[in-house]
Amino acid sequence: MKDRWELLRALGAVADSPVAARAVAGPLGLAPVSEAEHTEVFVLNCPPYASVYLGPDGALGGKGADRAAGFWRALAITPPAEPDHLSALLALYARLGEAAADTGRPVTAQALTQARLSLFREHLWPWLPAYLDAVADLGLPGLTAWAGLTRRAVAAELAAQPAWPALPLALRAAPGETWTGLRLAGLAGILTTPVRSGIILTRRRLAAGAAQAGVGYRIGERRYALRAMFGQDPPATLAWAAAEAARWQRWHARRAAGDEVAGWWAARAARTGTLLTERLARLEVPT
Repeated sequence: MKDRWELLRALGAVADSPVAARAVAGPLGLAPVSEAEHTEVFVLNCPPYASVYLGPDGALGGKGADRAAGFWRALAITPPAEPDHLSALLALYARLGEAAADTGRPVTAQALTQARLSLFREHLWPWLPAYLDAVADLGLPGLTAWAGLTRRAVAAELAAQPAWPALPLALRAAPGETWTGLRLAGLAGILTTPVRSGIILTRRRLAAGAAQAGVGYRIGERRYALRAMFGQDPPATLAWAAAEAARWQRWHARRAAGDEVAGWWAARAARTGTLLTERLARLEVPT
């Protein structure tokens, strides 16, 4: 890659489509990605949309996508059809960096740089590190390498950022969880919403969890599958989910030194683990 902007744009293109991924694989030094691998990662397990990881519903669209679209509009740019897609966000980030470097007007350059920094702070860094952990956890070599390269590239961008005045809005606005009066089936919605639970449960991880808990895995939407697991064996499913929260807490904590965002995610995953363990203890108390 000629420069950082080309690198970031190419890394985003990998998540866009199998054709785009193959086109940039050589320049990035990555092995070609098959259509099956691309679908496994970016369609079935780790959709590359900020709204899935930062939105209060853990789904495509909604407030998460609206927040990203609002950023595009604030720049007087018509939002693309998928304003929170990783490829669109990284392309915009690169575009702002290039524009700031090319303009001959210092005031304009400063405004473009501030916009780029805000984009990174509010719409990229709050979810990308955990997302890349989830991609690497799938264990597909070509895209694990992509996740590692992307992680290094965005970490370099973070290192160049000035101190942040506050946590990103999506994290500040994330609802706290008390689970008071919540039935087990209702936990599925929280546990499959990353910004509420602090964890990312992919379809593949849920299937592995069902095997570990000794219950059947029902193919379908993740919340449906998890509700079915709770219905078959509540204690075993709670124990597995608590262990999963602990696993994510450790992953977040590895990055938490000097990173308030990672510290927020680690605390949220730890809280989820505590609540799951408490619920399991109540189930196991003899009546």
